[in-house]
Amino acid sequence: MPRYERIEDIDSKTADLTRARQSLIEELEAMMFYDERASATGDQILREIMIHNRDDEKEHAALLIEYLRRNDPEFDKELREILFSSKEFKDIFD
Repeated sequence: MPRYERIEDIDSKTADLTRARQSLIEELEAMMFYDERASATGDQILREIMIHNRDDEKEHAALLIEYLRRNDPEFDKELREILFSSKEFKDIFD
């Protein structure tokens, strides 16, 4: 995981949030890779496997988002304001 500060200078809560955020990035990348591979293959069975694997990554990403929501009050606030809203995007922006 990339570090911008020395690990000795980071408190344990920040380190855990960094781990969760980096893991979320990796889950989103995995979804992208599986989508691309499913789209590119002509083999139907392989496509189904790639789609299954991609959807597993979605569960992993959702778990990490929930962890972040529970442990980052500002992120929780933003998620509560934006997720599942029926507002137009232009009405959500700051």
